[in-house]
Amino acid sequence: MNVSLQQLKVFVAVARQRSFTRAAREFDLTQSAVSRCVRELEEAIALRLFDRTTRQVELTTAGSRLERRIGRLIEDVELTLREERAAHEEHTGVVVVACDPVTSSGWLPERLARSAALFPDLIVTAKEQPQHAVLAAIEQGEVDFGVLCDANVAGADAFHTQPLVSTPLCAVLPQTHPLAAGAALHWEALRNSKAVGQLVTLNAEAGTRNVTERALNMHRIDAARANECGHLAAALRMIELGLGIGVLPVDPHADSHVTTLPAGLVVRPLVPEVAVTTVLVRRRNRSLRPNAEAVWALFAGKELPAHADESAQTDTTAVKPITKSVAHEPMPRVPDDEALMRAS
Repeated sequence: MNVSLQQLKVFVAVARQRSFTRAAREFDLTQSAVSRCVRELEEAIALRLFDRTTRQVELTTAGSRLERRIGRLIEDVELTLREERAAHEEHTGVVVVACDPVTSSGWLPERLARSAALFPDLIVTAKEQPQHAVLAAIEQGEVDFGVLCDANVAGADAFHTQPLVSTPLCAVLPQTHPLAAGAALHWEALRNSKAVGQLVTLNAEAGTRNVTERALNMHRIDAARANECGHLAAALRMIELGLGIGVLPVDPHADSHVTTLPAGLVVRPLVPEVAVTTVLVRRRNRSLRPNAEAVWALFAGKELPAHADESAQTDTTAVKPITKSVAHEPMPRVPDDEALMRAS
């Protein structure tokens, strides 16, 4: 059976108008074209749909039943197509973003709030998962795209990535700790087991373990791990309770505007700097839906859509990626030999 949507729509129009002529005007067709369309439909389904006379057009019993059911189906199809088109051409619908625990608790919430302000009719939801699960969800099309830290993983050739923010690994410790005396710490200071005790780091699910372990191995630091946490907040709480010193991806100015540190903790950059890069990730050679593309562009700090609120367009500081590097700043003071001796 070869039946087209156009044939069904023409049939419904003739049934509603009870006229081939009026139906033809509705579709901007000739009367003969409408008659041929209905005749081809009747032949395809082997049913007579109209009783035709010189004065009127009446539905047969089969035509009447079919008109009621087909009319509702066409309405559903057209509604579905309109909604899908709106999701592509307008900032409506739902966009799902996968993320690891680090970005979900740090970088991402501000971007979600920004999206809600700019696209009030678009729902952007975050789906927190371990890093490997984020990549699997992107590859399988379960989410539109992802946000990850340190995405140098196996199979990366299957993905397109866009770097966003570079965050240095820092020592997080009580402000009364001897190693907190300077403005920064050399990695070698963490070899002093008496001063350091144990280290609190993030685990593999958080997405930063690889870069942290590379840095610790490079500087020959073998301090025991007190805990490996999935969330930054959990790690900070453990440090606050005296369970160890943190080696964590935290902005050096976190205590002022990015992360609320527990009372009594301070952040000290570790030098030479080792940074964790936050990246947007999507499947290579797979285009995003326009609404997801708009969110990707917003997350990336690109030019905002032309129809976005003008006041929001002028305030782009919230979406510009901030890449910090101690190589472009004066070298911070590190604890002198006397301070390190006191720490031991």
